[in-house]
Amino acid sequence: MTSTSHQRMHRHPEMPWAELRVSVHNSSCYLLHTHAEYSIGIVDEGNALFQHSHGTEALETGNVVLLEPHTAHACNPVHETGWSYRMLYVDATWLHQAMAQHWALNEPLKALAFRQRTLRDTASSQHADHLCQPVGSANDAATRAGALVNWLSQIAHPSILNDHTPADLWPAWQLLQADTNVRTSVQAMATACHMSASQFIRRFTVAHGMTPGHFMRNQRVNRAREMIGQGSHLADVAHATGFADQAHLQRMFKAHHAITPGRYAR
Repeated sequence: MTSTSHQRMHRHPEMPWAELRVSVHNSSCYLLHTHAEYSIGIVDEGNALFQHSHGTEALETGNVVLLEPHTAHACNPVHETGWSYRMLYVDATWLHQAMAQHWALNEPLKALAFRQRTLRDTASSQHADHLCQPVGSANDAATRAGALVNWLSQIAHPSILNDHTPADLWPAWQLLQADTNVRTSVQAMATACHMSASQFIRRFTVAHGMTPGHFMRNQRVNRAREMIGQGSHLADVAHATGFADQAHLQRMFKAHHAITPGRYAR
């Protein structure tokens, strides 16, 4: 990693529904992981490989990536010199409400689906570049929110809730969503789905791109990320999310997010 490498999280009180990550000359690699938020990213410099459920794509400067919540993925640099990118994480509940209002829907919006996983045209790059900038004022936040909703109305459409989970795995998903500390066992989920543990693991892995154990560790890291963002102490977060200790949390957090919990909190 070069001496100019850095990563920073940007948050603004006038835009509590969003969080911006700016990563410069980053050579760290991610494990396959998911986010609870919608994610919009743009490559600023370098090349990366984007792994997702439909395969692996090569990314270059100006390319845009789009991810729904709980979509397994990993983006890693091609060269040791790293790559630079920005990623905007958007709260799902806020976005559903904003899009439902924009579309004048008669019923609450439960989910969105992007029409494409990657965008490579100049106009999309310009949209993402504008959205993935730190916010400076209340007016800026309002303008950004309007721009986001207008753009997404063109590149996304209403979807059913969690349409990536097959019906036979839905009981397990419900258990996971009800367990905020992610302590549910694989056997409990298999039983809920009327499967043996080995059958459930195979079925879950095919559907989600990772084993149930990997998925639950990822969920625990995401829960830890949420608590850290709210100002909780790392030792308390580690205990609440089932990690052995603070050092264990730090290792898992960095493996999934390529950033330490302490730097994430700044």
